[in-house]
Amino acid sequence: MQIRYSDLDIHFQFEGVCFDALSMVLERFERVIPMHSHGEGCYELHYISEGYGKLTAEGRVYEITPNTLFVTGPHVEHEQTPARENPMEEYCVYLRQRSNQSGSVEESALLLAFLGTSFWLGQDRQGMKRLMTELFDELKTRPVGYRKQAELLLSQIIICMIRNYESSGKTEWSGQTRSQDEGRSLLIEEYFLYEYQHPSLKELADRLNLSERQTQRLLQKFYGKSFIQKKVDARMNAAAVLLKNTDQSITQIAGALGYSSLEHFTAEFGKYYGMSLRRYRKGR
Repeated sequence: MQIRYSDLDIHFQFEGVCFDALSMVLERFERVIPMHSHGEGCYELHYISEGYGKLTAEGRVYEITPNTLFVTGPHVEHEQTPARENPMEEYCVYLRQRSNQSGSVEESALLLAFLGTSFWLGQDRQGMKRLMTELFDELKTRPVGYRKQAELLLSQIIICMIRNYESSGKTEWSGQTRSQDEGRSLLIEEYFLYEYQHPSLKELADRLNLSERQTQRLLQKFYGKSFIQKKVDARMNAAAVLLKNTDQSITQIAGALGYSSLEHFTAEFGKYYGMSLRRYRKGR
C-alpha cells in the first residue's frame, strides 16, 4: 500500500524562510529502502504509525516501533528495513529549504533548531499522528482552501518535531542554515533509489529536462560523482541490504539488481566492498 503526493505546488514560510513540500508519502513497507542521502537544504520527516523494522543511520542501527519519529537532513545516509511479520507503516514528508533568500534568521531559535538538526530519532510525545492524518486527509479530499490548510499543518508539524527535540533533552542547536542550489536533487535521489535495476543517463536527463552532458555536470555538482558512480553506489547499497536481510541466493540478488551476468555482479561487489559476496553475507 502506498499513497504518494508529489508535484504539490505547496510552499510555506516558517520563521521567515520559505520551504517547498516536494513530496508526501504514506506507505506500508513491503520492500527495503537502500542506503541513500538527500542534498543541501533537504529534510525528510518520518513518523511510524504502525509496525516494526530497523533504521540504519550515521553508522548505527535503530529499532523502529510504533510511534517512532525521526528526521533525516542533508547528507545523512540512511536505509530502512521492514520487519517481515509486521512491516512498518510510515508517513513521510519531504521538505526543501529554498535558496537565495534574503534576510537573517540568526535570531530565530525555532528555525535554527530545525535546520540545525540533521538527524534525530525518538518516540513522539507531541501528537504527530493527528497532524499527519489531518495533512493527508486534506490532500486526499482537497476541500476549499486545502493548500492553505496544508501549509499551516506543515508549520505545526515542524514545531511538533522541535518540541520532541526539546522534550528529549536536545536544547542546544549547533547547526547552521544552508543555502541550496535550485535544482532537481529530489528527482535524482528518487531515480537512483527506486530504479537502480536498469538506470539510464538518457532517461534521467529526460526526466530532468536536461541534456546528458548537463545531467553529468549536475551530478558532479551535487554529489561529486558521475552517473556511472551513482549507478554503482545505488546497486551496491541495495546489494548490501539484500545480502544482510534476505535469504535470496546470490544469483537471485544479481537478477533483482539488474545484472545480466553473475560474474559481473561478483566482480563489481568485490571491487566496491573489498571482499567476496559470501564473506560479506557471513559477517551479517
